[in-house]
Amino acid sequence: MSDRPSEAAKLLATSDLHVSHAENREIVERMQPTSHEDWLLIAGDVGERVADIEWALGLLSERFARVVWVPGNHELWTIKEDPVQLRGEERYHYLVDLCRRLGVVTPEDEYPVWHGVDGPVTVAPLFLLYDYTFRPDGVVTKEAALEVAHSAGVVCTDEYFLHPEPYESRDAWCRARLEITERRLAALDRHMPTIPVNHYPLVREPTRVLYYPEFALWCGTERTADWHLRFRAKTVVYGHLHIPRTTYHDGVRFEEVSVGYPREWRRRGHPRGVLRQILPFPAE
Repeated sequence: MSDRPSEAAKLLATSDLHVSHAENREIVERMQPTSHEDWLLIAGDVGERVADIEWALGLLSERFARVVWVPGNHELWTIKEDPVQLRGEERYHYLVDLCRRLGVVTPEDEYPVWHGVDGPVTVAPLFLLYDYTFRPDGVVTKEAALEVAHSAGVVCTDEYFLHPEPYESRDAWCRARLEITERRLAALDRHMPTIPVNHYPLVREPTRVLYYPEFALWCGTERTADWHLRFRAKTVVYGHLHIPRTTYHDGVRFEEVSVGYPREWRRRGHPRGVLRQILPFPAE
């Protein structure tokens, strides 16, 4: 594997593969690079069961020159159908070890540098979670925001399956991840642009189009609102919203790259494909 790809190489991205669905599993089975030097960024939610995650990441790591993975909320669920019953941080580190055995880059590894066209650029896989700060207008506390969401009948399944041990809460785990990650990003070469890859958007604006606005509570944190500027993002890659599109915030390109559930993509299709080209910058 070369760290200096040719002009044919592409930096591609996808997320929210949800391979527990047979039709999505077929999509992953058909995923192919455009050249043997292509990298693939996976912005979380491969699946819930460890066996499914291992299958998908193992298959893709055999096909792409480098695979970079960040966890979504679904990988961190502990469901009764999964023989691996680890919770919280212990589950996350189990998945990190799995990825390392497969040769997949994780948020715990050294950030790789893409040297292809429109590089060099540091690819920064992030694991940040959320802290309930994407609240409805006029709501100032987490407790009040959760009450609004419950009243609207909008409650993320994380509240039942995503356990934060050893932290006291998911937002406490988020705070710890923010501190760790901020230090790492601040230590990077200040002359090198970055491609942050996170399951959740780094800014709140993409959540404004959610059909159920209360769901934004489980979609990120206000503490990263300026990270795309502070850490020189060339493009921010994320998923989670199941609304694949390109937006710009402060002049920075944001790519939501999710495949989504079959009921969603059957309706809208995949007009931009299931692998989004991040670099070289595609013609728009």
